Amino acid sequence: MDTNEMTGYKAWLRYETAENETLREEYRIYCSSIAVAEQSRVLLTAARELAAAVRSITGHSPSIAPSLDRASGVVIGVKGKLDPELEQALSSDIAELSDEGYVLRTLRAGSGGAERIAIVGGAEAGALYGVFHLIRVMQMRKSLGGLRATEQPANRLRMINQWDNMDGSIERGYAGKSIFYRGNAFVDDFSRIRDYARLLASVGINAISINNVNVHREETKLITKQYEETLSRVAAVFRDYGIKLFLSVNFASPIAAGGLPTADPLEPSVKEWWAQRASDLYRAIPDFGGFLVKADSEFRPGPFTYGRDHADGANMLAEALAPHGGLVIWRCFVYNCLQDWRDRSTDRAKAAYEHFMPLDGRFADNVILQIKNGPMDFQVREPVSPLFGGLKRTNQMLELQITQEYTGQQKHLCYLVPQWKEVLDFDTHAAGKGSTVARLASGVLRERPHGGIAAVSNIGDDACWTGHPLAQANLYGYGRLTWNPSLSEDQITAEWIRQSLGCDPEVETVVSDMLRKSWGIYESYTAPLGVGWMVNPNHHYGPNVDGYEYSKWGTYHFADCRGIGVDRTAETGTGYTAQYHSPWRETFNSLELCPDELLLFFHHVPYTHVLHSGNTVIQHIYDTHFEGAEEAAALLEAWKSLEGRIEADYFALVAERLAVQSEHAKEWRDVINTYFYRKSGIADRQGRLIY
Repeated sequence: MDTNEMTGYKAWLRYETAENETLREEYRIYCSSIAVAEQSRVLLTAARELAAAVRSITGHSPSIAPSLDRASGVVIGVKGKLDPELEQALSSDIAELSDEGYVLRTLRAGSGGAERIAIVGGAEAGALYGVFHLIRVMQMRKSLGGLRATEQPANRLRMINQWDNMDGSIERGYAGKSIFYRGNAFVDDFSRIRDYARLLASVGINAISINNVNVHREETKLITKQYEETLSRVAAVFRDYGIKLFLSVNFASPIAAGGLPTADPLEPSVKEWWAQRASDLYRAIPDFGGFLVKADSEFRPGPFTYGRDHADGANMLAEALAPHGGLVIWRCFVYNCLQDWRDRSTDRAKAAYEHFMPLDGRFADNVILQIKNGPMDFQVREPVSPLFGGLKRTNQMLELQITQEYTGQQKHLCYLVPQWKEVLDFDTHAAGKGSTVARLASGVLRERPHGGIAAVSNIGDDACWTGHPLAQANLYGYGRLTWNPSLSEDQITAEWIRQSLGCDPEVETVVSDMLRKSWGIYESYTAPLGVGWMVNPNHHYGPNVDGYEYSKWGTYHFADCRGIGVDRTAETGTGYTAQYHSPWRETFNSLELCPDELLLFFHHVPYTHVLHSGNTVIQHIYDTHFEGAEEAAALLEAWKSLEGRIEADYFALVAERLAVQSEHAKEWRDVINTYFYRKSGIADRQGRLIY
């Protein structure tokens, strides 16, 4: 089937003809021709992208040329390589541009000349991002007159982590098979990979790792000569869109792929092996980004085997990559998955902080620690990891999860931009007021050389990329937030809707309301008050209150007939609250001050404990689960009101997913409420039926 005909395939790069004739004519005039100031692959990519958009939006096919006369048109170029007149006209705008920054400006071409649009990047990638900005302006149906925008990305590294396996499966994948692999080999046709690169570049993504962090036997071979030629071809596709290729590596690769008897990071032969592999990779891929590593967690090999620590392991890889400008991204998801949950000294929430804080300052400058947003594992509600604000002398980056492992697996609608905004805006108070996660992750607050944001991808080979078409909003929103964390939820939502579903005001009103409410709805019928993991083991879909796979020593939430919650206080609990800076240390430690939505993450309380809302814990559980099921059903009804305003196949697929969610929310409601009714013996005050 032609990809252009596949439901939702074009995502937010769906260029519809402008409905308003006046705007359409304005776009045609301003974009009548396109001049590329320098013939390079990225700039030509930018010109082709703009030409395709203009053709679809206006019906006019602009010419692409190396220069532009005084007639109207668009000039795409890089500062320092423009014609002198244009360079002078833009001198104040482009003076401080970083490589990935850009200026987008409407200006008059000399005395008596027509207006033209200049898109100038600090380097080629910046110009490409500027082109996508101009396209977005047209998709939003705004005027091109008087444009004057200067943008710089807030994060140096804006990354996607693919958890794809070479057999074609995707760990935590809910949208079909891998677009990269089939049958332990790369796919033959890279056209879908190129289309994915377009989507990522349009929202400012500049890095991608293309294999699972849990590196299996076949993926271990990716860093060997066997795959150099194919990786070079894949890298070239992404390079055209300003995206660097990374690989996840198995720390034990010297044994698994190199035939060495050890992977000890301090062993000279191991260092030499990694140095040779790095040299070979950079010979094949000159702009190769580096390695992503998961080590010593959930049975993955690492330096602990040899009595070494994470700094020893990361720095050995960093030494191999440093001559080529490469990075080591070392994940902080490290904990003892076989711990006895009854032992308060081994609280999983404390693990990352306890592992990495003693190593602060020991990591090489080309090592970045990748820290999950919360201390646990992408639950629907967690506090922010205290490693943000704890580390002072180490590069760090934020890890998010776009794929909805614990938030409905793209069968349920759960818009994650509001959650991510809360994380990015969280003030750690690490260096006084204003020490937000956004500023720490970017490296700005601590003046670190590297930083950024990474997220686990939610795409597969489904027609619409994400299984649930509305889940595309999470991928779009993630990219926009990595570029500018200060963007508002409302702006991101409006952009995605207009670009993906058109500019019908009724559609925008209904869909934005659905997206805005969806995270809270999902939370309300699943995990109450900061309790997580009440899901079926291993696949993590559906309610199972005692189901967490690593809870053989007892339930994660410690519910009994008297109460529920995990005591993480300094006085009587695990002491986890002490990992935060004031005032959060005192806020989370205090039963009276702790926010309701995180109460059971930090405190074990009786079911009759009264929340700030005035409700008891048990009544809150009953009420939210009944209300959540009703609100899930209301999402479907809201969507049905748009029938006839949305393309039929797209409408039907979303309606099907929302119907599944509505029924599944009832199952969640019944399982959770029944469990806690039987545990507590306390009836619902409203007399609703609980079995």
